[in-house]
Amino acid sequence: MNDISRRDCMTLALAATAAGSLSFHAAAAGNEDAAGTGAESLNGLAASKGLRFGSCVGDGPSGAPGPHTAEDDVRANSFADPNMRALLVSQCGMLVPENELKWYALRKTPTSFDFRRADVLVDFATRHKMAVRGHTLLWNKAKWFPDWVAKYDFGSNPRAEAERMLREHINTVCGRYKGRIFAYDVINETINPKTGELEDTVFTKYLGPDVVDIAFHTAREAAPHAQLVYNDYMSWSPGNEKHRAAVLKLLERMRKNNVPIDALGIQSHISTADVDPVKQLAAVQSKEWRNFLDEVVGMGLDLVITEFDVNDKELPADITIRDRAVADFGRAYFDLMLSYPRLRYVMAWGLVDKYSWLQNTSARPDGLPKRPCPYDDNYKPKLLRNAMAEAFRSAPARPAMDIRPA
Repeated sequence: MNDISRRDCMTLALAATAAGSLSFHAAAAGNEDAAGTGAESLNGLAASKGLRFGSCVGDGPSGAPGPHTAEDDVRANSFADPNMRALLVSQCGMLVPENELKWYALRKTPTSFDFRRADVLVDFATRHKMAVRGHTLLWNKAKWFPDWVAKYDFGSNPRAEAERMLREHINTVCGRYKGRIFAYDVINETINPKTGELEDTVFTKYLGPDVVDIAFHTAREAAPHAQLVYNDYMSWSPGNEKHRAAVLKLLERMRKNNVPIDALGIQSHISTADVDPVKQLAAVQSKEWRNFLDEVVGMGLDLVITEFDVNDKELPADITIRDRAVADFGRAYFDLMLSYPRLRYVMAWGLVDKYSWLQNTSARPDGLPKRPCPYDDNYKPKLLRNAMAEAFRSAPARPAMDIRPA
């Protein structure tokens, strides 16, 4: 990876002179010491309270199944932007590949794995002493598997073949990154939010609920010191009650069966459209959401925010009004979540607006770009970034989690 390393050093230095409004600290000068160590960086502020902060980054194109545009591919390749890399090093102490460890990006055929794009991101994080999360060992939704999975011949003993395939995948990924990835979203989104049942996939078809047990036990064997996470998007907003109840039922079953799980990953793709006006939020859902979180931590599980952003789809076009509402909404959410000492770290699902997955998802009625991230398209901090910083400053202190690679 020498070419990548030289490129990083050069572009980080160039970024410092190209954007004077950015505070790149030592990283902008090409210093490859630990990232996110500045006291006023988001990670530095989080670390002062025993937390950590990081973001996803993509080395696109995403490779996701279904139609996509050239714009989608550019958005998914935020890592190619030197200013983006510099911002990651300046603000983050953790990194997660946005798409590169998902089945559709990693496993194009039943017998092959392509780690090249994931390796670029993990190598970058390693050089800058950033902790890495693995997302995800099994995204258990049929639409997000590579096309070959639906056509695969599982033979005369499909249960045994499904288990073999799943174990092979987890062992291969965890073995590849042994000592470099400290946490894994072992399973992502296996609950159907409308029915409360497990998603209908080839793995649930042949393995039933045992798919969860097998995946987590295999991950524990392959990465014995890693934080193992169940990750899902059950929300604090109205209409998510059945989803939350089903997730609690899944977690209760896992604990009863001694399935090795350490934390619940709460994606935190929150939306200002869920409550109007924002100030009504506390009266609408905070009690129900706290009850849910209390149940989770009552099982002895940690909480982690894995994919934070704020969808401003329904807000007015005026940027001043929009950014203020997004910041207020984000601050209310952070204050509630950070009040739980068992919340260990926060991952943004992107730092810069133009690279957010939300730009290509459910467009605003006025067609304007969304502004869901802490930094704008020119890498300047927005009100949301300030709100996040203040939330970290105000958060109760907690013992720091050991995030050394497993």
